[in-house]
Amino acid sequence: MRLEVRFTVESLNDLELAGATVVVVDVLRASSCMVEALVSGASGIYPTGSTEEAIKLIQSIGRDDTLLCGERRGEMIEGYHLGNSPGEFTPEVVKGQRLIMNTTNGTRVFAAVEAADRVVVASFLNLGAVTRAVDGADRVLVACAGRSGAFALEDVMCAGHLVRRLRATGAEPFELDDGARAAEALTDSFVIEPGWLHDTESGRALLALGLDADLESCARLDVHDVVPELRDRALRARHGS
Repeated sequence: MRLEVRFTVESLNDLELAGATVVVVDVLRASSCMVEALVSGASGIYPTGSTEEAIKLIQSIGRDDTLLCGERRGEMIEGYHLGNSPGEFTPEVVKGQRLIMNTTNGTRVFAAVEAADRVVVASFLNLGAVTRAVDGADRVLVACAGRSGAFALEDVMCAGHLVRRLRATGAEPFELDDGARAAEALTDSFVIEPGWLHDTESGRALLALGLDADLESCARLDVHDVVPELRDRALRARHGS
């Protein structure tokens, strides 16, 4: 198995993705929200790269049983039904609904990796399920969303833990690129626990907006067995075991 990690959306440009299984990571907060939404019974999530694309899509597929969700600069977009906080995606709100999602960093990744053979979504919430879901693939590329084109510690930490868990299976020889080696090395420097995200740049930005609860929610490890997987433009739930 070849394991690769890219730290930003921009680093995915012109990358050959044929034959690859791509794991999209945006811990704060898109990938965490995607997991929560599917656990809560959303029928599908359509990631879009801009508000304009999101509006065109809802006009195309219809507004019945469809919710617009997402953020700009951390805050809910005006006119949207939901923002980008995991606690918003409850069964009472999203069960049976289609979600069109548009965020500053996370949803932009999907357009960049559409040529991959398979695309799934990881967060700390479903890390074990994703490990099981991609185990055995020939090539796994972890695509970190980053933060406004820059390195985001929380995304790379999630990628590093996935690399470590896959290597721990010991089932085959592994080939790691430099990004995967660096991400795995970082896992020895931090402990995933409630509150650790407060000291990241993304975490501090959310604290300034009063979104402390989101940091606690996104730091939970292995609490869900659902893996969002992209099929026909929409992320749908599959179970990791």
